[in-house]
Amino acid sequence: MLVAQQTAYYLLEIGAVKLSPLQPFTWASGWKSPIYCDNRLTLSYPLIRTYIKERLASLIKARFPEVEAIAGVATAGIPQASLIADYLQLPMLYVRSKPKNHGLENLVEGKITPRQKVVVVEDLISTGGSSLNAVLALRSEGFDVLGLTAIFTYGFSKAREAFDKERLTVSTLTDYNVLLEVAQKQGIINEIQLAMLEEWRKNPEIWGKES
Repeated sequence: MLVAQQTAYYLLEIGAVKLSPLQPFTWASGWKSPIYCDNRLTLSYPLIRTYIKERLASLIKARFPEVEAIAGVATAGIPQASLIADYLQLPMLYVRSKPKNHGLENLVEGKITPRQKVVVVEDLISTGGSSLNAVLALRSEGFDVLGLTAIFTYGFSKAREAFDKERLTVSTLTDYNVLLEVAQKQGIINEIQLAMLEEWRKNPEIWGKES
C-alpha cells in the first residue's frame, strides 16, 4: 500500500479523522464541517506514531536534503517535530501561536541560528494560517525555511494560494482526496456522502449554512 493510502487508513482506523456528513462538526472558526481531524491521537498508538515519524523523516530527507533543523508549530506540530528531530538527530525548535507575555517574550523557542536551513512540521494543514505565521516568524529571525511538511492537508485553494504567494514548498503524507478514496473503499462512506464531502471542500465557509 502506498504511503498516502496507508496513512489515510491509519487515521481512519484510530478515529483521528471522523467523517460525519449528516451531523456536521463545528470548527473553532465557526465553519460547519462533515470532517474532523485530530492527529494528536496518533501519538497514543506506538506503531502508527512510528510509521508517521519515519515516513515524515524520509519525506524531509528526500525533498529537503539540506535540512539542518526541524521546527514544530504550536501546539500539535511540536510532538511530531520532536520525534522527527530525534530520529534525524537534528536540532529542534518550535514556534508559538503568539509571543510569550513574560520573560524574553519569545515567539520562536530554541537556539536562534541565522541562515540555518529549517523544515517546518505541522500535524495538519487547513486554511494554512498558523503554518504561514510560523514560517514568517522563522524568516523574521533569520532562518532559511526550506519548506513545510504535515501528516494531512484538506487541500483548500485558500491555503495553496497563500503558500504559492510566499513561495513555500509544501509536502504531506496524505490528503483529503486520498482520505475519501480510502474511506469509500472501507465502506465508511457511501456515494451520496462522498458527494457531500466533495461539495463541502469547494465552499467550506458557507457549507451547511445555506437557507
